[in-house]
Amino acid sequence: MKEKKLGLMSLILMIFTSVYGFNNIPRSYYLMGYAAIPWFVIAGILFFIPFAFMIAEFGSAFRNETGGMYSWMEKSVGPKYAFIGTFMWYTSYVLWMVNVSSGIWVPISNIIFGSDTTSTWSLFGSELISGSKLLGIMAVAFFIVITYFDSKGIDKISKVTSIGGSAVLTINVLVLVGSIVMIIARHGQLEQPFLGLESLKTPLNAAYQGNFIMILSFIVYALFAYGGIEAVGGLVDKTENPRKNFPKGIVTAAVVILVGYALLIMLVGSFTNYDEILGAENITLGNVSYVIMSNFASTFGRAFGASEALQVTLAHGFARIYALIMFLALMGAMFTLVYSPLKQMIEGTPEDLWPGKMGVIEKDGMPKNAMWIQCAIVCTMVLLVSFGGDTMQQFFLILTAMVNVGMTIPYMFISYAFPKFKKLQGIDRSFEVYKSQKSASFWGYIVTLTLFLANLFAIIQPALDGDFKTTFWSIIGPVLFGFAAYVIYTRYEKRKAEGPEEKAKKIA
Repeated sequence: MKEKKLGLMSLILMIFTSVYGFNNIPRSYYLMGYAAIPWFVIAGILFFIPFAFMIAEFGSAFRNETGGMYSWMEKSVGPKYAFIGTFMWYTSYVLWMVNVSSGIWVPISNIIFGSDTTSTWSLFGSELISGSKLLGIMAVAFFIVITYFDSKGIDKISKVTSIGGSAVLTINVLVLVGSIVMIIARHGQLEQPFLGLESLKTPLNAAYQGNFIMILSFIVYALFAYGGIEAVGGLVDKTENPRKNFPKGIVTAAVVILVGYALLIMLVGSFTNYDEILGAENITLGNVSYVIMSNFASTFGRAFGASEALQVTLAHGFARIYALIMFLALMGAMFTLVYSPLKQMIEGTPEDLWPGKMGVIEKDGMPKNAMWIQCAIVCTMVLLVSFGGDTMQQFFLILTAMVNVGMTIPYMFISYAFPKFKKLQGIDRSFEVYKSQKSASFWGYIVTLTLFLANLFAIIQPALDGDFKTTFWSIIGPVLFGFAAYVIYTRYEKRKAEGPEEKAKKIA
C-alpha cells in the first residue's frame, strides 16, 4: 500500500504545532512589552528559517538512519562530537523537567484558588519550609511518582492529557478574537498605548530599559520560542513534491509563527496595562501567563459594562480554565518526555557505551535503569535550586534561564556540523536548499554565532547586575552535562582500545 504523502497545508500545520508555544507570548510581553517583537523577527531570520533548512537537508540525506541527530553529527564530524551534542540535547530535557516539576504547582493553585497563591504556601504553617523550598519538596515527590508510573509502562495517561494540546489552540483563538472584539468595543483604544517605533525599541520592563546587554540577552527567549524545529527533519520524504513544497512549507510556517507571536504580543498589550497589571512583585515567569489570562477575562467583562464583582468572577473562572488546560498539556508532555528523549539517545548510540546497566532497554521498551538515574539527577537539581534562599520571582527566573540556555546550546552542535556535512561525498543530495558549499558555510556559521552570542549575553548579563546565582545555574547545566558526556565517551574509547588480554587481566 502506497504511503500517503503530506500536502503543503498539512506540512505547515505540523511545523506550526511542533514549534509554536502560546506560553512564550505572555512571558515575552512581561519581559519586554512590545519591544519583544523585533527580536522575534531577528531570531526568525538569523536562526529559525536557515536552521530549519539545515535540519531538512540532514533529515533527507540520512533518511534511513535510526539514530536521528546523533547519526547526522557522527557522519559529518565524528562519534565523540555527535555523542556530546546528542547528550546535551537530551539533558536540555532534564532541565525542562526540573522547571516543569517545580512550576506545575502554579496551574494547580490557579485551578483550586483561581489565582497563584504558591508564594504563601507553607508546610504546617512553618516559614522554614515555605515558598520555593516547599515547591521544591513537592516537585521531588511529583517527579518520583511520574517516573514510577512511566517505568511501569503506564503511558495511557499521556493519551488523556494530550487533550491539552487541542485546548491550547482554542485559547489562542479566544485571545485573538476576544482582543479584537475588545479593541472594536473601545473604539481602537489599547490598555497599553502603542507609540510606534518608540514602543518597539523601548522595553516596558524597567529592568531592561537602558540595559543593552539585558536586551540582547532576551534573544535567547526568542530562540527558545522557535525550538522544536529539529522534529521536522524526518518529514522531507513524507511530503508531496518535497523540492518545491518543503522549502515553501518551512518559509510559510516560519512567517505564520512569526506573525502569530508578533500579533498576539501586540494583542496582549491591547488588554494589559503593563504597570497596573504586571508591576507587582508577586508576578513571576512561572505565573505571568495566568495573571495575563485572568486579566483578559476581567478586561473583556469591563469592556462590556460588567460589574466589578462579575469581573473578578470572570478573572478567576478563566484562570481556572486556562490553568486546567496548561496542567493537562504539561502532564501529557511530562509523561512522554520522562522516557522518550532518554530512550531515543540510548537506542541511537552504541550499546556498550553506557556504564553498568544504564543502556538496557527493557522488554516493554522502557530504559528503566536510566530513568531512575535521571530521576535522581532531576530531584537533586530541584532541591539545590529551591533551597537556594531565593524569592519566588528569582526562583522562576533561574529555572527559566536554565531551560532557555540548556535547550538552545545543543542547536549549535548541529549548525556547526552542517558545513562539514555539505563536504561529504557519496550521499543522497536529492533535497537541497543550500546549493553551494559557500552558502552552507555562511549560514551554518551565522546560525552558530547567533546561538553562541545570544547564550553568552544571557549567561553573563545577570552577573553584570550582581545576580551571580542565575549566571551560575544558567551555565552549570551545559558545563556539567557536557563534561559528563566527554567522560562517558572517553571511557568507552579506552575500553574499545583495550585488547582482550588487558580486559582479562582487569577481570582477574
